[in-house]
Formats: sequence, structure tokens, C-alpha cells
Amino acid sequence: MQNKTIFDKLGGQANVDAAVVKFYQKVLADPSVSHYFKNTDMKKQTEMQQKFLTMAFGGPNNYKGRDMKAGHAGLGITTAAFNTIVKHLGDTLKEMGVPASVIAEAAAVAETTRADIVEKK
Repeated sequence: MQNKTIFDKLGGQANVDAAVVKFYQKVLADPSVSHYFKNTDMKKQTEMQQKFLTMAFGGPNNYKGRDMKAGHAGLGITTAAFNTIVKHLGDTLKEMGVPASVIAEAAAVAETTRADIVEKK
């Protein structure tokens, strides 16, 4: 039997898409990180994030965006901001009834992007 992907454990595309919408509601309501998105087309951002997380979580790869380093260059994202974003993702998944073990797997995937997203000083 093949191991299920995070994508499968989350329940597939509809649940990943719903999680991203709820996640961005949290992010945009948080003044400590919402400013990173002040000049962002959130409809486009949401769609890109849905495709990225689908791919990153082991689902179909329809992501055509820039790599994480290029996509976040010059934004000045701090370690604290990155941690807050990951927490919002975890909180979103928890509210959706995702088991803690799957949330930990999703956080581990997010962690692999830290070096490309957090700006070095």
C-alpha cells in the first residue's frame, strides 16, 4: 500500500482550496503580517497559493509561479513573520479538523521554504 500524501490526508483539492481561503482570512486580519500583502492581488495570490500547496503537499502539480526565493525577494520577511504565517496555517488546519500529525507534516513542508523566504540581514 502506498503512503498517502498530505494532499490526500487533507481530503484533496476542495479542502486545500478551502484551507487557503481561511488561511488568508487569518493572515489579512493580523497586523503583524498583513502589510506584506498590501499591494497584492489577493484573488491571484489565493489561486497561486492553492496550486503551490497542492503541489507541495503531493497533489497534482499545476503551479506555474516563481520559485520561493524569487517570489519573496525584497519583501523583507522576518523570521517572526514566517513563524506567524506557519502558525496561521496550522491554526487553519486545526480548525478544519485536521489531525495534529498531518498539521506537523504540513508545517515540515512549510519549513523547507524558510531559507528562501526569510530575508537574510
